[in-house]
Amino acid sequence: MTNRMRTNLDDIDMRKNGLTAAEVAESRAKHGENILTPPTRVSLWRLYLDKYNDPIIKILLVAAAVSLGLAFVEGNFAETAGIFLAVFLATTVGFYFERDAARKFDVLTAIGEEQPVKAVREDTVCEIARRDVVVGDVIIIETGDEVPADGILFEATDLQMDESALTGEPMAYKNTEAGEDNAAYPANVVLRSTMVMGGSGRMTVTAVGDNTEIGHVAGRSTEMTAVKTPLNTQLDKLASLISKVGTGVALSALVIFLTHDILTNPLWHTSDYIGMTGVVLKYFMMAVTLIVMAVPEGLPMAVTLALALNMRRMLKSNNLVRKLHACETMGAVTVICTDKTGTLTQNKMQVAEMVQSANDETAPDLSLAIAGNTTAELNGGRGIGNPTEIALLLWLDGNGEDYTSLRKNINIIERLPFSTERKYMATLCDIGGTRWLFVKGAPEIVMSRCAMTDEKRTEMTTRLTAFQNKAMRTLAFACKKTTMMDVENMTLQGIAAISDPLRHEVPDAVRRCGDAGISVKIVTGDTAATAVEIARQIGIVARNNDDNPINEREIITGQEFAALSDEEAYGRTEEIKVMSRARPTDKMRLVDLLQKRGEVVAVTGDGTNDSPALNHAHVGLSLGSGTAVAKNASDMTLLDDSFDSIVKAVQWGRSLYRNIQRFVFFQLIVNITALLLVLGGSLVGTELPLTIPQMLWVNLIMDTLAAMALASLPPESDVMDERPRSRDAFIISRPMGRAIIIVGVLFFAVMLTMLYYFEVVAGVSPEELTVFFTVFVMLQWWNLFNAKAWGTCESAFRGFKKDKGLLLVLAIVLAGQWIIVTFGGEMFRTVPLSPATWLAIMAATSPVMIVGELARMTNKRKISCKCL
Repeated sequence: MTNRMRTNLDDIDMRKNGLTAAEVAESRAKHGENILTPPTRVSLWRLYLDKYNDPIIKILLVAAAVSLGLAFVEGNFAETAGIFLAVFLATTVGFYFERDAARKFDVLTAIGEEQPVKAVREDTVCEIARRDVVVGDVIIIETGDEVPADGILFEATDLQMDESALTGEPMAYKNTEAGEDNAAYPANVVLRSTMVMGGSGRMTVTAVGDNTEIGHVAGRSTEMTAVKTPLNTQLDKLASLISKVGTGVALSALVIFLTHDILTNPLWHTSDYIGMTGVVLKYFMMAVTLIVMAVPEGLPMAVTLALALNMRRMLKSNNLVRKLHACETMGAVTVICTDKTGTLTQNKMQVAEMVQSANDETAPDLSLAIAGNTTAELNGGRGIGNPTEIALLLWLDGNGEDYTSLRKNINIIERLPFSTERKYMATLCDIGGTRWLFVKGAPEIVMSRCAMTDEKRTEMTTRLTAFQNKAMRTLAFACKKTTMMDVENMTLQGIAAISDPLRHEVPDAVRRCGDAGISVKIVTGDTAATAVEIARQIGIVARNNDDNPINEREIITGQEFAALSDEEAYGRTEEIKVMSRARPTDKMRLVDLLQKRGEVVAVTGDGTNDSPALNHAHVGLSLGSGTAVAKNASDMTLLDDSFDSIVKAVQWGRSLYRNIQRFVFFQLIVNITALLLVLGGSLVGTELPLTIPQMLWVNLIMDTLAAMALASLPPESDVMDERPRSRDAFIISRPMGRAIIIVGVLFFAVMLTMLYYFEVVAGVSPEELTVFFTVFVMLQWWNLFNAKAWGTCESAFRGFKKDKGLLLVLAIVLAGQWIIVTFGGEMFRTVPLSPATWLAIMAATSPVMIVGELARMTNKRKISCKCL
């Protein structure tokens, strides 16, 4: 034991009845709160300067520096100032949104400090937030709990700890004995952030916050904030492709423009090397700008915005996203493997019927057996602990029995906690000098170890079947006078039917999953009859009648599934709809086989035993009421435990993907139009149709605003009418690719016609160049309406009032363009336009939106006709 631990023990009163309110306040003032100080953050200036490490920004800075040198010679700093301004805005916007995303992660991480902990204070069991634990507190730990602080055990029953967070040791056995003095962590010491894998115990807290072992050794563990998601991989491929194309176009434009200038400009036949350098720099800057335009800088920002907004909105709909990829992967889910209790049902257990059957008159009352063989507590009518045990204690309370008084007459000798492998819990007690073994658990397991007549066994089995056919959970109770843990030849004390009502929203949520092409499978530890009845009620399997009998291949038990060969199980997984009496290994095997079939699998779970399947699934969904181990293994937490929240998460995920597609559609049309336009300019003259500041405004500023607008669009219910997308599908579908090319080429044709008219027919004036620039921007402005409606046949104005982000961005872009045109002057090569000219430009470019609306209206009618 370390000297630090010894010092702490000298100052702690090892009382078992807990602290008083005054002692809690005194301990907190002396030892501090139970919060780990986060690691030193990187300074804001360093985070901001990191934005300048982007390769494109570096290229721009080099070009700006060369331009600045030339500006000193020529005395014209307008273009240089425009480039520096664009660079500053691009880096600042990226910095702001990264900081905003970091703040959201901090909020989500802080929620963990409010995790409830079971404590004893003033001789009463209560729940407190983890951050409120103080030195001297008595904490109750059970299977699945994360230890909230360092402490010394004074009670331990079959306690097994996962200390890998500190020592790398996956399993350590704990008891109340100190053990060897030179051990790093003695057997009676439990440490913060370690997990209870089995058993139970009570501890006195010896250190909190930074004074814990993990506080000294490792500091705060941080949530992963930079997940390389499937969507990010697709976007990286897209960016790489566009960058290569952009580089080729840029080099081609540089050669064409420079060659044209050399052949036609008399400057190259003089000794004006400064002028020649200026021309080369001008076209070099153009090439760099084309590369910048080809690289979709807005895409990472659009993804970041969409993820951040989705995480915040999903939190409001009771989905706490722990890992970024869960947001997008939920949209591709094809199979949901859900637990029954708490997710499909309300998890409000109540004893519907209790059948007592003990023939041994010397055996203790069933009420005494329940009080002794449970670890749950009641506090002001609210249960703390296992829901089934809480229901039993409430049953005792309803029958006038005080379980706390009963427990005072029981001296616990040994306890064997419930496990999914044993399927029962056993407690060896001393009652008035006589030792009794109490067992409760799955009826088929407990009754198989009881001595009874065939008639009695048949009677009880019939009653159990009737209960289970009503979707009730059943328990059997048995006892035996013995001095050891001998669970054979026991006496059956009784059976209980415990009901857990179905959540009212589940049948509709399951129906919506079916409409969305998502298969729902129930994987539960309950009996087959209970699981099948719930499956009938929510519409997963058909009701069993002569006209529509149950397909037996849809129903299987964990034992039957384990007996199948890998080949047989692989062929059966698609048909299975209900798996009962499933063990952790069964659930994990089902998930693995479904994934091998190409399914994208989401799994729900609340117990420590569910963690392997949660970890293996594409998306692990833990329950808010679940154990810390399950939450640690999951990607998302359902705060309300409801299956309906899973359906909402799928809708959010699909809407997220659609919103990103919308931005890709908008961004690439801008890029294609601009690239073709600059190249097309070489056919009619060497004057750049758009200046560098103008192109940077379009690319870096307008695209950023478009990312904000499209990423903020709310989820749409019609995404649940579509089939799940392939997880490997490219972000640009064929219809989308065709639309991008067609619209981009049409925009280019319009702009090239204008350019030809200005250059060849009418002659170029500052006003005409300003009109040209404004028409280009307004084409994209109107196309933002089409991007908003992309992927649907609905009008872009549907729900327009709710799209506040889009309305704001449309106003900002329009106002920004007016400011640039009116006050941009030499920097942006613009002159003010009259109101009549503005109205003419708006009217002339509005067909972009009008034609889009007509196309969507036509498609909607075609779909309606097909449906008819």
